[in-house]
Amino acid sequence: MRPSDLGLLVSLSVLLEEANVTRAAQRLFMTQPALSAQLARLRKLFDDPLLIPASSGRGMVLTARALALKEPLNREIRALTELVERAPAFDPQTAQRTFTLVANDNLAVMLCIDLIAQVSREAGPGIKVAIRQMGPELIQDSHEGRQIDLMLATPASAPGSLVRQTLLTDQFCVAQRKGHPRGLGAIDVDDYCRWGHLMVSGMGGGFQSKIDDILNGLGAQRRVAISVQHYSLAPLILAQTDYIATLPRRFLARFAEDLDMFEAPFKQSCFEVVMAWHPRDDADPGSLWLRQMLIAIASK
Repeated sequence: MRPSDLGLLVSLSVLLEEANVTRAAQRLFMTQPALSAQLARLRKLFDDPLLIPASSGRGMVLTARALALKEPLNREIRALTELVERAPAFDPQTAQRTFTLVANDNLAVMLCIDLIAQVSREAGPGIKVAIRQMGPELIQDSHEGRQIDLMLATPASAPGSLVRQTLLTDQFCVAQRKGHPRGLGAIDVDDYCRWGHLMVSGMGGGFQSKIDDILNGLGAQRRVAISVQHYSLAPLILAQTDYIATLPRRFLARFAEDLDMFEAPFKQSCFEVVMAWHPRDDADPGSLWLRQMLIAIASK
């Protein structure tokens, strides 16, 4: 049989059940002449008449070959129907899968720590999670090649070809160590500019950001003394020095035992964090499981 002949088997199954071309054609939503043409093709394929006119003149009778085909054919068609209609399943207790997420260390601290904790509670030993940092020029190729399941980023960093969903909005706050000589009062612009600053520069080595543009508009200037490339270094340095830093509120909340946090002394826009995934994975049950956990974590 050619692949194009496989559809004939569905027609044969209905013909064998009805033993009547007219009724079978109605069930198959096709004309009687069209089904008769298919029956002729089936007779040639099986080298058997399959259905012959009844001696009474009403309906048709199945040949011995047709009787032998009827039940196995119905069974296989039911199995194929179930295969098509069955929703894909994902059981984290029994699945064998590695989920790869892309996030900078800021978003990893904000979201992935809780995600990993929840995975450890809900998933079996077959589930692995990898968290990677990757430059934007490699993100699209990695999604296409199934090297990445999910990306956590700001909207501007997520490729437009990916499906995206907003997870949270956040704002920058000022952080200082516990027992800082500045004290615990609200911080104003003069106070903010009086102390040396630590800054996180994603590209490394930067000493200016949009915050400096805001301060310039206020006629003020800060002194950035330390520039680091990774957010994870910032709390460790702040805890040992008198520098201050302006970092995302949700990130700083992780370090409340070591750092005090204050509202920034200038107006600023909130920023969004999105998760993004390849359209191919939109209905994938494993990806859905991962995304639903992140949505719940971000809403806390």
